[in-house]
Amino acid sequence: MSINKELKTQLIDKYRRKATDTGSPEVQIALLTQRMNELHEHLRSHKKDHASRRGLLMMVSKRSGLLSYLRSKDHESYTTLIGSLGLRK
Repeated sequence: MSINKELKTQLIDKYRRKATDTGSPEVQIALLTQRMNELHEHLRSHKKDHASRRGLLMMVSKRSGLLSYLRSKDHESYTTLIGSLGLRK
C-alpha cells in the first residue's frame, strides 16, 4: 500500500519548488494523493479493512489542511496543483 521509490522520486521531481525541495506543500499533497489513490484501490477489494479506511480518512484530512494552507499562501500554485492532480476544487 505504499508507493515505490521510483514513483516517489518522479512525483517529487515534478512538484518540487527547487532542486533540494522534498517537503513543500505541493510535494506533500502530490504524495498524499498518490497514496490515497492506491489505498482506495485496496479498499475496493478489502471492504472490511476498517483500520486502513481510518488511515485513508486521516490522509484526506491532512491533504485538506495542506490544500487550504496552500490556497491562502499561494493561490496561483494552488490552482496549478489541483489542475495537474485532477482534484475537484
